[in-house]
Amino acid sequence: MPSEDFVKIAQTSMGEASAPQVTQLLQRWGAGDEDALAKLMPLVYAELRRIAHRRMSLERPGASLQPTALVNEVYLRLVDTSGVSFRDRSQFFALAAQMMRRILVDAARARATSKRGGAKAKVSFEEGLFPAPSKDREIVALNDALDALAKEDPRKARAVELRFFGGLSIEETAEVLAVSVQTVRRDWNFAQAWLARAMTTRG
Repeated sequence: MPSEDFVKIAQTSMGEASAPQVTQLLQRWGAGDEDALAKLMPLVYAELRRIAHRRMSLERPGASLQPTALVNEVYLRLVDTSGVSFRDRSQFFALAAQMMRRILVDAARARATSKRGGAKAKVSFEEGLFPAPSKDREIVALNDALDALAKEDPRKARAVELRFFGGLSIEETAEVLAVSVQTVRRDWNFAQAWLARAMTTRG
């Protein structure tokens, strides 16, 4: 399904979907039912776009289609995903957060390469729908520092990924990680300080 068609279907088919309904479709998709993803996406589109809007709002102001473009790219990558087993909707949104991180970092690296005069890295979305962030280097540096943190404390790195790249709230992050809200707050505060030191050290 072309991304443009997906957007039209999603925007006209959105409604309140029960958690069991979403979970059932996720499980069917994980079991290999390709039609389940097409039925799932309109139900979770609003939530994905809300998450994308949160993340893109941290960039400098630009085109109004930013969140839509990001969700489109997530959808295209989900189409190519197979063999994923989902327990519930929280795991689905955790996967979406991972994809948003990769998309945004790939875009930042591509722009950095272009600015240096090198061969432009290939990205699968239309960059015209994304305003150039004012801090590409910081996005790449954060990604590299997160990889380093993940080697020491995977949960804390995951919390940052979910919150910063996925746009999830403290409460949503706690649900995904299956820990308390207090634990996420502690992880978030520790990780912010750790990453700031790491990024400063790396220049």
